Amino acid sequence: MKNAETKKMREEIKKHLTEGIIPFWKGMRDDEFGGYYGFLDYDLNLDKKAEKGCILNSRITWFFSNAYTLLKDESLLEEAKHGYDFLKDHCLDKEYGGIYWSLNYDGTPKDTTKHTYNQAFCIYALSSYYEASGDAEALELAKKLFTLIETTCMDEVGYLEAFTRDFKPESNEKLSENGVLADKTMNTLLHVFEAYTELYRVSGDEKVRRRLLWIMDLFAEKVYNPELHRQEVFFDKHYNTILDLHSYGHDIEATWLIDRACEVIGDPAITAKFAEMNKAIVKNIADIAYDKASGSLLNERDKDKINTWRIWWVQAETVIGFMNAYQKHYGGKEYFEISSSVWKFIQEHIIDKRPGGEWHSQIDDNWKPADFKPMVDPWKCPYHNGRMCMEMMRRLAENA
Repeated sequence: MKNAETKKMREEIKKHLTEGIIPFWKGMRDDEFGGYYGFLDYDLNLDKKAEKGCILNSRITWFFSNAYTLLKDESLLEEAKHGYDFLKDHCLDKEYGGIYWSLNYDGTPKDTTKHTYNQAFCIYALSSYYEASGDAEALELAKKLFTLIETTCMDEVGYLEAFTRDFKPESNEKLSENGVLADKTMNTLLHVFEAYTELYRVSGDEKVRRRLLWIMDLFAEKVYNPELHRQEVFFDKHYNTILDLHSYGHDIEATWLIDRACEVIGDPAITAKFAEMNKAIVKNIADIAYDKASGSLLNERDKDKINTWRIWWVQAETVIGFMNAYQKHYGGKEYFEISSSVWKFIQEHIIDKRPGGEWHSQIDDNWKPADFKPMVDPWKCPYHNGRMCMEMMRRLAENA
């Protein structure tokens, strides 16, 4: 790509990160009870007594840690430490181990469910905080959670999902959608994989590398559908799919996360094997989910019904995923153009232009924001959009 084009895109993204996303999330900091506030409604009313999701606080800690590593602004490391202290002092269960699902506003436990997905995101945060700060305690906590997942949150086939506080298995309502109750999910597997990639990258722990390779085999053999060129989403306990669902956002996200793991592992044979799978997935998404007229990605297909809401995180992952596909030579200039066009769509329609706003959660086919969706909740955080900015700054610097 032309240097001017990549430079302009990078400058726009950096400006949005430093002048939009970072100040917004600094403003969600709770200096009285720790961590970050858990709820801001669509009208930008802050509820200081809302529950604090532990996933939310893990993702915010991850975000500020990575923002510091990229930008070297000391105020970002201080924010990361604020998040880390909250995870360590309140989100971690001192009696039974692991991370709670959520806390009350004052840092006391609210929902004591232990979910494998949640443990993974804390590993992700702790690994990045260790890289940013050099605090060896954070790495040790990450390794303890890794051991917990590997000894407690598995069966002989793969990763289980939900548990009681003392790690007795329970039903998986929290990560099941679309009218099914799943024993295992692609979503949890993907984010355990993502967390282990970061943990291995910062630690070089051979045990983590072995589990990464094992998960990659699971993706290739159980989750990926080679006939439909997609990842299946919801499974029974033996990884048999239980719903004809195609999650476009998770598919494009998975391609670049798998490629990132291949880079970290550094084995050319593994990289080549998964490049073929990812190349097929990306082409499929480009063919069936990318709306060229608007420059945006549709959400998902559930059986024969296509959901056309434009979801904030789906657009963010599309920007990274197609830039990655372009850089990996899975396709030509058209993949760069998809990435660029979705960024333009985000600028025009997803970014909230109101003072004090951030990103709209979703918009309809007329580009009207969903005013029933909050701006911050246990799931709405700077993980997808902040990560998009940081990934693209790095990637466009490579291309400039």
